[in-house]
Amino acid sequence: MSTNIKYTDEPIGEIRIVQDFLPTPSELVFREEGVKVTLALSKKSVEFFKAEASRHHTQYQRMVRRLLDVYVDTQSHTIGRRADQSSRKRAIG
Repeated sequence: MSTNIKYTDEPIGEIRIVQDFLPTPSELVFREEGVKVTLALSKKSVEFFKAEASRHHTQYQRMVRRLLDVYVDTQSHTIGRRADQSSRKRAIG
């Protein structure tokens, strides 16, 4: 399967600059402050997260924490949009 690659001197097509979207190294090491809580979860939920964590070589607590963080981020944006919409309705009406 070793075939030679032949390169040609063709003009480069359209070039576009892609905005840098990667986080800086300092952002990668940042950890949010944690708060310890006691939480009773259903057995099936814990078993599910433990199995998935094992498959992905991570900790199940980290997966649960990430799930909650994503939920909060999503709901915060949704609630913010709802507040903006109701403010506009009051201003118009």
